[in-house]
Amino acid sequence: MIMVLAMIAAIWGIGAAMKAPRRARWAMTFVLLGAVIIAQLVLPADNALRLATGGDVRLWLLLIGFGVLVWGYRRGLRMLKSRVAPTPEPAPRKGFSDAELNRYARHIMLREVGGPGQSALKGARVLVVGAGGLGSPALLYLAASGIGTLAVIDDDDVDASNLQRQIIHRDQWIGMPKVAAAKQAVLELNPHITLRPYHRRLTADIAAELIADYDLVLDGCDNFDTRELVNRTCVAAGVPLIAGALTQWEGQISLYDPARGGPCLACVFPNRPAPGLVPTCAEAGVIGPLPGVVGSMMAVEAVKLLTDAGTGLRGRLLIYDALYAETRLMKTKPRADCAVCQGRGLHTP
Repeated sequence: MIMVLAMIAAIWGIGAAMKAPRRARWAMTFVLLGAVIIAQLVLPADNALRLATGGDVRLWLLLIGFGVLVWGYRRGLRMLKSRVAPTPEPAPRKGFSDAELNRYARHIMLREVGGPGQSALKGARVLVVGAGGLGSPALLYLAASGIGTLAVIDDDDVDASNLQRQIIHRDQWIGMPKVAAAKQAVLELNPHITLRPYHRRLTADIAAELIADYDLVLDGCDNFDTRELVNRTCVAAGVPLIAGALTQWEGQISLYDPARGGPCLACVFPNRPAPGLVPTCAEAGVIGPLPGVVGSMMAVEAVKLLTDAGTGLRGRLLIYDALYAETRLMKTKPRADCAVCQGRGLHTP
């Protein structure tokens, strides 16, 4: 009997290794069992083959009957299950493909973000001013986070001197418009979003119409004229502004949102510094990773604002000193005499 069981095991083991169909393996098993039963019925009681295969046909009939009973029971269960309407699986969240759900799973798991927060990110429209040191990490992280519509405005081209800190660009893209390079990098990272490139300088004649089309603006520009224009336009449109700035080893970031009780940029910095007091990166230099730190902070604050998570930087200015590894927070508040926002009645003294 042991010999027959070993042969059955060999049929199934070798068949599995050779990827033989289960039907063929069952057929060979039944042929073997049929031959054993015939041997039990035909051969004399003292025959060596009959003795080696159990010696009694009733034992095999009992085993086969038990197997048929188990098979019938399982087949009956399958038939019953097929008649019961299956419980529908939860439908994917509205507006997300399976690929997007897998991509943003770590966000959706967060209590502060979840499905509603990720949907808010997908529906958001964010404008980034400048595709340089601050704009580079901000764009990449906003794209990776699933911001549905990103836009970037910059009139500059990629230069070799940018590559020390502007991580969105590549050596082979030198001479290409920064916004075109940014679009290529962003869509390679996340093809599920839209990126609008504006290859031009942000000027007063287009600022109002452009910014009014977005829910949030991130300002990473490197000149005071553009910075003041962005602030004025965001105040007029009631659009929140996250602005960052850099110098050598130090960076700063805040959320300027007078429409919701915070100060605007002009409240905190009412006057420009004297000429030469705050040199540009080209004049004074900047440590390479610093824009990455501050730009990533800008992206975090943007995601928090759009998903209503945690406590943002409205009414606070964060200053990061990379050289001495220090971070400071300063409270800021609206100024009663602010020429940009107070006259609009957006906050009270």
